[in-house]
Amino acid sequence: MSKQSIFGRIAQLAKANIHALLDSAEDPEKMLDQMVRDYTSSIQEAEAAIAQTIGNLRLLEQDHAEDVAAAQDWGRKALAASAKADELRTAGNTADADKFDNLAKVALGKQLQAETEAKTVEPTIINQNAIVDQLKSGLEAMKGKLDQLRSQRDQLIARAKIADAQAQVIDAVGSIDIMDPTSELGRFEEKIRREEAKVMGRQELAASTLDAQFESLENVGVEIEVEARLAALKSGASQQALGQ
Repeated sequence: MSKQSIFGRIAQLAKANIHALLDSAEDPEKMLDQMVRDYTSSIQEAEAAIAQTIGNLRLLEQDHAEDVAAAQDWGRKALAASAKADELRTAGNTADADKFDNLAKVALGKQLQAETEAKTVEPTIINQNAIVDQLKSGLEAMKGKLDQLRSQRDQLIARAKIADAQAQVIDAVGSIDIMDPTSELGRFEEKIRREEAKVMGRQELAASTLDAQFESLENVGVEIEVEARLAALKSGASQQALGQ
């Protein structure tokens, strides 16, 4: 994975709008769990890649430091060889003086080579340090997003469940109409009314039958009285006696 792609991925995840993603999700709970897994996995990958990048940078810095140290060392050797050559030449030993001057030239060449290598790698080191700083910032932003996501997860899930429960209650209440005669409650009420009507009918019928019985008793009494008076007439009783 290249450093550029790592940084792009970190920036994309760090700028992700959690609430916008949840609004478009069919199942917020699964979406949150998947986001936590994705963030965690991406952070782990980014940490490994950044660690490798930092490791390569530190090796590059070590090589640069070694080149700088080598240039300094070759400079000291060149100075020592040149000083020895001057000493021998002063003493009249030209051949050995020339030999040390040649050694000084070789040392100066090595110094120049080491300095060139050190200067060549310096822009790369500066650029790599800038990239590492960006990657670290992006990684910290990702970790902050992950912490935010985890802290909001339970709250958002709880809110989603409450909203779902409320929706179910509203749907259930809306599906019940106690005034609907075709509903179970309406049919049950109608059955009770019919039973009540039967009872009232039987009560009314029983009352009318009782009245008729009392009327029939009264008629029997009249008939008995008539028969008694008729019998008295036949026996010759006077009208006055009949009246009494």
